Amino acid sequence: MLMAQQAALQEPEDGSDVEMGTTVAEEFYADSNDDSSFSESDSDDALREALRNNQLKPGLNVIDTKEYQPINDTPKLKAALEACVLKAPWIERMDLVNDLAPLTPELAIQIEKHQQKRENQFKGNRKIPYVAPEVDPVLNDFKREILFHRQAQAATIEGIQRLHDLGIATKRPDDYFAEMAKSDEHMQRIRKVLLDKQEGIAKSERVRQLREQRRIGKLIQRQATEKREEERRKTLSDIKKFRKGKLSNLDFLDDDDEGPRGDFRKSGKKGTGKKKTVSGKRKARDAKFGFGGRKKGSKRNTKESSMQDGPRGKKRGGGGGGAGGAKKRPGKNRRAQSKNRKK
Repeated sequence: MLMAQQAALQEPEDGSDVEMGTTVAEEFYADSNDDSSFSESDSDDALREALRNNQLKPGLNVIDTKEYQPINDTPKLKAALEACVLKAPWIERMDLVNDLAPLTPELAIQIEKHQQKRENQFKGNRKIPYVAPEVDPVLNDFKREILFHRQAQAATIEGIQRLHDLGIATKRPDDYFAEMAKSDEHMQRIRKVLLDKQEGIAKSERVRQLREQRRIGKLIQRQATEKREEERRKTLSDIKKFRKGKLSNLDFLDDDDEGPRGDFRKSGKKGTGKKKTVSGKRKARDAKFGFGGRKKGSKRNTKESSMQDGPRGKKRGGGGGGAGGAKKRPGKNRRAQSKNRKK
């Protein structure tokens, strides 16, 4: 570096005056700028020629380290700004510069809840490094969004007031009529698509309800089956106990008020209160065949019947003679003779 400075301080051999800080290359480039026909290849040839003639020496090529300071020309900047600004009324621009709207209690509570939630995250998870609320990027983003909201709210309030001052309506009247930008055919297609979509949603909802009802029906049926099986097992168990002598009677068969049989009996007892009418045919059959029960051995003599006076048993057959007996039918010949007499 010292040799380069010393070489730079040396005067040129040919005695020509060269300004300090300039180089031969710069002189060649300056000459090329003066001559418009001077091309880049000519400048390279000139540099080679200068190097061949020992005109380029160490220290003559100095790097220019001058820093360019920006020029703050305020009048020109303002003039350029005025040239860029659109000269239009406010109603065409609708730009506003305002302060933030006051913080509402709802937003303040929301900010407080967000901060509390963030603190709970830090407390519940040790893997997350703790960050102070002032420098927490999550809270900062939330607060920034709140600031955008407040700024937009203040601009809306002020803008609507200015529009009212200018006599411009901000609400659509009730009798406002506007021509549709789209054709009726296009709107009909849109309506058809919306109806199809709505119908599909309703159909899927019906299918879901049917599936749910089927599932509930199967569940109820399973419960009823399990209940009947439990009653059956209980009845069989009681019968086994009765056979072994552990139970003295079979009242559990009649007193079973639980289950389908008990419900059926209860429903029969809750009738309308009217007596059931019995037909004559039913009465005759009851008189002839009885009301059920055991029929075998009903005509046999018992100890009580044998000690009574009179016939000890019922006679079988229709005859028996006597005044109270039925008349015997005459034979065939006698009936024929009586028939001939009548003729």
